[in-house]
Amino acid sequence: MGWTMRLAVAALFLGVTMVATEDEDENDPCVYEALPDNDAVLCKGLEVFYPELGNVGCMFVPVCNNYRQKITHWPEPIVKFPWAMEGATYILVMVDPDAPSRSSPSAQFWRHWLVTDIKGIDLKKGKIQGQELTGSWKMDRFLNRFHLNEPEASTQFMTQNYQDSPILQAPDQGSSEPKNKTKPR
Repeated sequence: MGWTMRLAVAALFLGVTMVATEDEDENDPCVYEALPDNDAVLCKGLEVFYPELGNVGCMFVPVCNNYRQKITHWPEPIVKFPWAMEGATYILVMVDPDAPSRSSPSAQFWRHWLVTDIKGIDLKKGKIQGQELTGSWKMDRFLNRFHLNEPEASTQFMTQNYQDSPILQAPDQGSSEPKNKTKPR
């Protein structure tokens, strides 16, 4: 009987992606938006539920009701993989792949949560029971050590980091006058 370990990944992107929409609700901060295709490549059937939000898999966390601040204080989310194989064992990895921000990912793959030895039957129900590990790490070394390749299931969701705000990065546009203009005498 062979030993198998499956990988379920929830990638928490603390970055910003500007999405141009022509939706009439574009100014409503409580509109749930799906991630654009280029960011949704990790979405493979994993569901992540937070209090007050519901399933945030493959979604932007809305800016209303202070959700983006609250999410950092809430306990771990409920994570489900409805297609988990009941006899398999899984590893859950929740990382921030571009920490601290998309514009400056100096702490790439910041680990938020790592749980090993999760039974497939429990993962189907969202009961994450296993060995919870802590500490900093290199994700690629971990995957290689345990011979893990593509995730069995994955998702991601995004919150906005204030450092990635285009308003903070915009050049000074307060005056159209040149800064070293001299006054005539």
